[in-house]
Amino acid sequence: MAISYASTRFDAMSDARWPTRRVNDWYRRQPWLVGCNFIPSSAVNQLEMWQAETFDPETIDRELGWAEALGFNTVRVFLHDLLWAADARGFAGRIDAFLDIARRHGIVVMFVLFDDCWNDGATLGPQPPPARGRHNSRWLQSPGHAVIASGEARERLKAYVTGVVRAFRADERVLAWDLYNEVTNGLPPPWSEDPAARRRREEALPRHLELLELAFAWARAARPEQPLTAGLWSPDRELNRRLVALSDIVTFHCYEGPERLKTLIGRLKRHERPVICTEYMARTLGSTFRGCLPVFQREGVGCYNWGLVNGKTQTHVAWTGEAEIWFHDIFRPDGSPYDPEEVAFIRELTGAGHERRP
Repeated sequence: MAISYASTRFDAMSDARWPTRRVNDWYRRQPWLVGCNFIPSSAVNQLEMWQAETFDPETIDRELGWAEALGFNTVRVFLHDLLWAADARGFAGRIDAFLDIARRHGIVVMFVLFDDCWNDGATLGPQPPPARGRHNSRWLQSPGHAVIASGEARERLKAYVTGVVRAFRADERVLAWDLYNEVTNGLPPPWSEDPAARRRREEALPRHLELLELAFAWARAARPEQPLTAGLWSPDRELNRRLVALSDIVTFHCYEGPERLKTLIGRLKRHERPVICTEYMARTLGSTFRGCLPVFQREGVGCYNWGLVNGKTQTHVAWTGEAEIWFHDIFRPDGSPYDPEEVAFIRELTGAGHERRP
């Protein structure tokens, strides 16, 4: 049975995105956007980063200082819906504090609101320690596949999206809103030949697509002055068509080498909108700073590698569990670089003009 991607709401939302002239004018006002996906080394997941008991401005300030010294001018940061439901005012205050720290380091922020990756069943409170030797072992889906499948919690999720976006809708410290990371990740792929897997996808897909469209509708209703996006990450052509049609700026993930990266950028530029890579850099897969950063710079494409400081997320470990060569991350927790020559190369390309802070 073929899965239909048709939706009246989708057609209406496609018409609501920024005109190409407006979004390209916005992009021309930006510097070359170069940065990383950021979580402090003291946090194992989004809840530990943001809950009042474990929010760690001292570590955030220190580590964003290291990002600044690399010449990074932006970071991509994940939020979580449970935090808003539990304490909207307190969560907004911590977001504001984080944005102040980032601004002191000359860094603007792209926030991510929903995420289909890794672990379902998020629970507020103390978070479990990292599982030894596992990449991102405690990272959390938001709101989670089970919540999406139930079709419940729509009002709570609407309050989260509209509340966060409205609170910072005109804030110059916020670069853009990435509304949904890797939508449908964790579902069986559309090319699966297993009948049971195909049925699971057919049953789950409409709910994920519905939430994607609702996220854009809710965010648009908050009237942000920043652009909206949701990134391409999968070979699913119909899903990618939908993501591009909803987004003001075209964002994508690429953990492959520079030749594949150049090909993808060429294809995405055909949409005549700004193109930004919101995830890259996996050393053992051929996605490296030396190979990819010059491509981004030549093409005028913004870029965020995954990881800054090796910490509780353990993203130096590959998806497969291998850790002989670091997969992601740039610094050890004491600020020393994993690869000093790599750091020097990054600083050369970004034009960083001051020494890395100890």
